[in-house]
Amino acid sequence: MNQELIPNTIEYFQSAKENQFFDRKSAKVEPKDIIRHIVAFANANGGTLVIGIENDGRITGFRIKGAHSIEDYKIIAAKYLTETPINISFSEVAVTNINGENDIILVLEIEASYRTVIKSFDHEVYLRQGDASVKLTYEQRTQLLYDRGQRYFEDEIVERSSLNDVDEDIVNLYRKHMGLPNKPTHEILEARGMIVDGKLTTAGVLLFGKNPTKYLPQARLRFIRYDGIFAQTGKRLNIIKEQTFDSAIPKIIVEARNFINTQMREFQYLNNEGVFERMPEYPEFAWFEGIVNALTHRNYSMYGEHIRFIMFDDRIEIYSPRLLPNIVTIENIRHTRYSRNPKIARVLSEFGWVKEMNEGVKRIYTEMQSLFLKDPVYSEPGHQVLLLLENNVLNRYVRITDSLKKKLTSEIFDELNDDEKLIMQYLFMNGNITARQTMTITGKSIVTARKSLKNLESRGLIAWHGNHNNDPTQYYTLV
Repeated sequence: MNQELIPNTIEYFQSAKENQFFDRKSAKVEPKDIIRHIVAFANANGGTLVIGIENDGRITGFRIKGAHSIEDYKIIAAKYLTETPINISFSEVAVTNINGENDIILVLEIEASYRTVIKSFDHEVYLRQGDASVKLTYEQRTQLLYDRGQRYFEDEIVERSSLNDVDEDIVNLYRKHMGLPNKPTHEILEARGMIVDGKLTTAGVLLFGKNPTKYLPQARLRFIRYDGIFAQTGKRLNIIKEQTFDSAIPKIIVEARNFINTQMREFQYLNNEGVFERMPEYPEFAWFEGIVNALTHRNYSMYGEHIRFIMFDDRIEIYSPRLLPNIVTIENIRHTRYSRNPKIARVLSEFGWVKEMNEGVKRIYTEMQSLFLKDPVYSEPGHQVLLLLENNVLNRYVRITDSLKKKLTSEIFDELNDDEKLIMQYLFMNGNITARQTMTITGKSIVTARKSLKNLESRGLIAWHGNHNNDPTQYYTLV
């Protein structure tokens, strides 16, 4: 796999964006001030901290005026973190600084503390979130303490497992993604901490196992589709499609995506060029990202619990066992990144499925909004996470008559202004629109919104419904 930046090189240390696993600091920064970054990395998933490079990537090393000594940085953990020690490895790398002098930078590799919450010398607790080292509130610290009992379930050894349980097809796919065509399987698994003394870890079984449910019967995704908007039982049982996926996670992702796509209905849609197209009732990214997130972040230690993808006529419900991990809450889920299963998340990120910085969750919102659908709703009913995606399929099946197609040609559509095009697209998605809704979707005043509606009405494209001009229930529909 071609990569612009190769990790752990001078170019990488200079140019890589600071993120969940990497930060750089000038040697002029007080050694005591980098403690919070060390603590934050240790409380998250570990990381690399480079001393001697400015934020803008300039190599100033330790010969620059005002720089502290290397030893000052090497002793800070032992000096200030006596209550909760951290494992840190130090390496000095020879460089040429911005003045052309031979110099060095100091690279700190901070190991994740999976068993203990690390406190700073001031008794504060920090956690790495994206490119920031964030101080936790009391409630967040308490939740972090709770989560320490689950963080490393993915690292538990699966007894009686061995390399014979590994699916080489998945390993070969991983080799391709990582550009490691000749790397032996056991070395690949060892590099990601997924095999110990010849036995697979939980993460190794989930990601690369031939038959994960042999050891982890809860490791599956179940799809259920109901006829209607309620689940019935007994004689009224209304399940019309059911499918279980219990392969390794990479195969579940592909198989579930392909299958669920066959279950999606379609409707006619007016695109930006004024041409009628057929589109699915939900944006694929929204429900697919919901599946990937559930497979990545669920609590796999809960035996007897599996992921459920339930499809009704008017909504999709994706259930993931256990509450949101660590400091992630319903309120901050769009902006806060934390993984209950960091090794699983890393491998799926390398496959290209898991997004950085909660980009995926944010995009679920934007994808739903782009089709004028309601925002996704996250909740935590019954000790599980629920992602709710709602459609408006009853309104989407607007009857497109031959007379309307003749009136709304591509040429006519091109003559409409941006607001009028947006109104027409909204009507095809929702069936009706009010002046207030027009004001919301266009961002214009109520006067401008009404003018746009009247213009479309005068063209014979939409029809007004109401008893009088001041009727509070008045609305417009397609003709």
